[in-house]
Amino acid sequence: MTKHELAPKYDPQSVEAGRYQEWVDAGVFKPSGNKQAKPYTIVIPPPNVTGKLHMGHAWDTTLQDMIIRQKRMQGYDTLYLPGMDHAGIATQAKVEAKLREQGITRYDLGREKFVDKVWEWKDEFSKIIRNQWGKMGLSLDYDRERFTLDAGLSKAVRKVFVDLYNQGLIYRGEYIVNWDPQARTALSDIEVIHQDDKGAFYHMIYKFADGTPGGIEIATTRPETMFGDTAVAVNRHDPRYEKMIGKKVIVPGVGREIPIIADEHADMDFGTGAVKITPAHDPNDFQVGLRHDLERINCMNDDGTMNDEAGKYAGMDRFDCREALVKDLQASGDLIKIEPIVHSVGHSERTGVQVEARLSTQWFVKMKPLAEKLLANQKTDNKVDFVPGRFEHTLTNWMENIHDWVISRQLWWGHRIPAWFNKETGEMYVGMEAPKDAENWEQDPDVLDTWFSSALWPFSTLGWPDTDAADYKRYYPTNTLVTGYDIIPFWVARMMFQGLHFTGQRPFEHVLIHGLMRDEQGRKMSKSLGNGIDPIDVINKYGTDALRWFLANGTTPGQDARFSYTQMDSAWNFINKIWNVSRYIMMNLDDDQAPAHMPDTSKFDLADKWIFAELNRTVASVTAKFDKFEFGEAGRDLYNFIWSEFADWYIEISKATLTGDDEAAKAEKRNNLVYVLDQILRLLHPIMPFVTEKLWLTMPHKGDSIVTAAYPVVHAEFADDEAVAEMTNVLDLIRAVRKIRNDVNAPLSTPIDVIISLNDNHLEDAFTSNREVLDRFLHTKTLEILPEGAEVKEAQKSASAVMAGATVYVPLAELVDFDKETARLQKTLKKLDGEITRIDKKLGNPGFIKNAPDAVIEEQKQKRAGFVAEQNAANERLAQLDAAQK
Repeated sequence: MTKHELAPKYDPQSVEAGRYQEWVDAGVFKPSGNKQAKPYTIVIPPPNVTGKLHMGHAWDTTLQDMIIRQKRMQGYDTLYLPGMDHAGIATQAKVEAKLREQGITRYDLGREKFVDKVWEWKDEFSKIIRNQWGKMGLSLDYDRERFTLDAGLSKAVRKVFVDLYNQGLIYRGEYIVNWDPQARTALSDIEVIHQDDKGAFYHMIYKFADGTPGGIEIATTRPETMFGDTAVAVNRHDPRYEKMIGKKVIVPGVGREIPIIADEHADMDFGTGAVKITPAHDPNDFQVGLRHDLERINCMNDDGTMNDEAGKYAGMDRFDCREALVKDLQASGDLIKIEPIVHSVGHSERTGVQVEARLSTQWFVKMKPLAEKLLANQKTDNKVDFVPGRFEHTLTNWMENIHDWVISRQLWWGHRIPAWFNKETGEMYVGMEAPKDAENWEQDPDVLDTWFSSALWPFSTLGWPDTDAADYKRYYPTNTLVTGYDIIPFWVARMMFQGLHFTGQRPFEHVLIHGLMRDEQGRKMSKSLGNGIDPIDVINKYGTDALRWFLANGTTPGQDARFSYTQMDSAWNFINKIWNVSRYIMMNLDDDQAPAHMPDTSKFDLADKWIFAELNRTVASVTAKFDKFEFGEAGRDLYNFIWSEFADWYIEISKATLTGDDEAAKAEKRNNLVYVLDQILRLLHPIMPFVTEKLWLTMPHKGDSIVTAAYPVVHAEFADDEAVAEMTNVLDLIRAVRKIRNDVNAPLSTPIDVIISLNDNHLEDAFTSNREVLDRFLHTKTLEILPEGAEVKEAQKSASAVMAGATVYVPLAELVDFDKETARLQKTLKKLDGEITRIDKKLGNPGFIKNAPDAVIEEQKQKRAGFVAEQNAANERLAQLDAAQK
């Protein structure tokens, strides 16, 4: 190959092989170190070390990398910081599942050896994730990579916990929490997924303790919790029960006497109007218990089995207990009826098991003061801007209705809570380090919720709590966070209130929200459906650049997207077009071709003036749309300019010069082609990093890598509205004649007569001065330009098309074999009539309409509409041919 020669075919595997490591080795992803440059920071949303990255991660990180690559090229001092999350409950669940396959539990290993196993898991999957980052082409500074359990972040976590505790914003207390019996840990509200399950209302009679006949009927969905009942509540205004208030009843199967109390929690219009109160197993009952000073009786173990409070059912699984208890209550006559229902039940997000409401001693963050500070900040100029803006409502709604955050987890993998209890006195100590006489103290065995450390990610990764740390001073606050709408309450809100509380600043300026990546049918990707798509599989088939182009352009901020192999084919085809265009240009270059220089506008022909004005417009539009995160719109502008304007028109027009004898003109045209291609590659680089680097390094260039090349800017000298208008008229004329050729089935190889009747004499210069272009693209035998008002003698025997300022006529007599074309059109009409009749019969069949799916019926209607459109077009052409023969 010569210096500027490219392979005949675009092969993404060969283009991308080894390129990423070259970038990393060259250090092009590191911050520039230019203190005069404005910093721009993105910290990667740290993926969990639970497994491989999925298509959602690919989408998320592609958008981040596009932003950072463009800012780097624009001269910003950019930092794209990588890292991973230890993901406490999720990672522990994965490792425990792996151990179960070996017949081992974490308890068999003990805490220390189990944690060692989790670190082994972390090391294995960290390598996999880094490899995937490389495959995606992410321009990360690996020297600054962080992990939520590394020493620096652990120090930040302890600092935050201790400070919040000393400020009275962290407390320890006994409350009802969401409990995962499989993971044996508390969960926060947003770690609970509600889904509709089949269940039942079990109606039971609680008999009066004083021997009075009868009793009070209650209905419950969880009869196994009755061992913890300490009251029955009724509404004081309910006439059915007002005389029962103060009486005692007996819990069936338990024999314990409990009072009937009056409380507003009892809804007169729901069920029987009487509810059993189980303060240790229901959050509402817990509050009732506080109001009435009721005993709290916990009847379950932490693994979901029944404890000694359940008597003979002790040791049974909660659901087995329910089944056995119901049979016994039926036998004793205490169960009145079973009413099947479908109700919303909470399940653990991580393990999938049904969550229990359970009384437990936990650590909590007092959220109201922190939420109020966040909401107040959103009313200032220092607010975090959400894109799209509607997602700020999600944040506001969550913060306005916030509950205290349970932050302790009964796990072994995670940040140990920095609290110690004296073995003799029970005294509690909270501090950054263990007490000096550590042997007399025992550390709290619990760890912190994963989101507690993740909430500190934007500033802890940059060196905080050392506020003099160079990176913290230089790169915080960060600029843009890119994430999905599903974790606004989980993560975004928590980063915001922690950032405000501990740094006094918003953690990021913008939050760009994207949706979920769904399959081609619009379904959420999941293991159960088997419809998940591995981005690495897609890359192996189409290349990274094609996947990135799809992810950048197939979406709108905040909206879900559908993965499509058809669109992946289109993305690959677009890159192949760019490759072929580049190859053609480079084939026309000399080996000693100099890098493109600013063109001499005084030597421009109309096509030059037009393409550089359109380049100017594209640069301005793409830059503005990137700034607004409208990547899909920016992609459409790039596609139209590259494919339609540059490839289909300018390059084709330039061939006349390149094959001519004027060497000076050829040199100017080569420079113009290289300049526009250079600017195109720079515009595309943030989206397609690999192929643009390959092409840019193959063509004449200045610099070592397009990664650090300057991003295109608008040049005032390229603006030329008049040239754009003139060229638009020329192209409209060419398109109009080509359509006529297509309508009458006349091949492009046949020379034709063209008559242009002007309605606006201003167009005469445009057509006359570009006569050579028109003759070439229209393949004319003759070209006649008639002034405004002149008679067109062949009008009745010509095909015509109206355009702005002119009407173009193409005489048909020598162009078309009327008999042959008429026969062809009549044959087409006969076929179309048959298709329409067939569909009409089907749609007129009541049985088909009744039984066929709506989608099938709609498909038939769409087919009919298409056939009718073809029929109308054929009839119009027949009428045109008939008129031309008269």
